[in-house]
Amino acid sequence: MLSIIPTEIPMPLLHQYLLGGVGPRPICFASTVDAQGNHNLAPFSFFNVFSAKPPIAIFSPNLSGRTGQAKDTHLNIKEVPECVINIVNYNMVHQMSLASSPYPKGTSEFTKAGFTAIASDLVKPMRVKESPVQLECKVFELKEIGNCNLVMCEIVKIHIDEAILDEKKLIDQQKIDLVARMGGNWYCRAHGDALFEIEKPITTIGIGIDVIPQHIRNSSVLTGNNLGQLGNIEVLPTSQEIENFSKTLTTSFKNDTEKHQYAKVLLDTNKVHEAWCVLLN
Repeated sequence: MLSIIPTEIPMPLLHQYLLGGVGPRPICFASTVDAQGNHNLAPFSFFNVFSAKPPIAIFSPNLSGRTGQAKDTHLNIKEVPECVINIVNYNMVHQMSLASSPYPKGTSEFTKAGFTAIASDLVKPMRVKESPVQLECKVFELKEIGNCNLVMCEIVKIHIDEAILDEKKLIDQQKIDLVARMGGNWYCRAHGDALFEIEKPITTIGIGIDVIPQHIRNSSVLTGNNLGQLGNIEVLPTSQEIENFSKTLTTSFKNDTEKHQYAKVLLDTNKVHEAWCVLLN
């Protein structure tokens, strides 16, 4: 295990460890405007939403690692405390990356990166038409901490491309096709097999891993994730349920290893109740 005291290594190296170890990070593609009406567009991955009541988003346009100077986004927000956070999906990721180039102040990244600027309804900065979700924001605080600048925003209007909605008018996580930042030049695409569901235990209380019999907990086949699945069930199968399920099996198990291997196959397809029936048979 490599252990690091942040103050004992060079800042650029610390930065790389943080970016490589904390991810994937959502991308805030922030559009801002200065007092003269010059529009700016730049991506930041130190970003997230933190509340729905009120709807709060925070991102950080840190000082430039190359020059140590404040970025145009930071300077613009000091002059006009508003922004639009444009969410980035796969269809626009290369254009977004191009917009991160250190163009001189006053250069329009909308033009350089080929994005379509459209007027916002409640704030002065423009929106990116190609973005699937656009958040109009009022900045209520700019906190400057060393090289870190925290832009705290209240979201005052949300625009969503209807093409990414499902039949319930909610955002379909497959259709939106989001991308996120990793370390170095790496990105992550939240699409296809990269997406998976885990039911939240909000209204249920799982039995816990500590209740699982020791010979199952110590399995050389079942992983920590598998044990988490088993521990998330509320009630163990009854003896009658176990017996009924055993009658449907077309195979017999020579030992616990084979039994655990079959249970793992069931768990990998989220058949937790059936896996318990196998393990307790």
